[in-house]
Amino acid sequence: MKILGEFKEFAIKGSVVDLAVGVVVGAAFNQIVNSFVKDIVTPPIGALLNGIDFSTLYINLSRGDYGSLKAAQEAGAATLNYGLFLNALISFLITAWAIFLVVKLINKVRRKEQENPEKTATERACPYCFTKISIKATRCPQCTSQL
Repeated sequence: MKILGEFKEFAIKGSVVDLAVGVVVGAAFNQIVNSFVKDIVTPPIGALLNGIDFSTLYINLSRGDYGSLKAAQEAGAATLNYGLFLNALISFLITAWAIFLVVKLINKVRRKEQENPEKTATERACPYCFTKISIKATRCPQCTSQL
């Protein structure tokens, strides 16, 4: 019974729930980035490079001759799919850049809160009795000192 209680405490902790939400949002964000790379970024780059579709670029490592990556894969040929790797690399760079910008924004907000704690705080300590009181209070309700 003790282990079930410990598991319940672990599962209900806010950090586990936050992690689960982060994983779900991250998976959805990954789909958006992959679509962005596949459908918006690589087509113009391919057009600039004479209509090349990165997802079809490969090196055939077998003896057969195949007209496309799909035909080579269906025949079970060994291939180096460097075009798919380029798509994945571009997706990674865009994802990393987006995460960098989000973290940078969060750090900026945190710095502002640390520089101006009075603007975000709702309570403060009475300088005489150290009881927590509303930041708007003009007199401490505990020791009745004028603030």
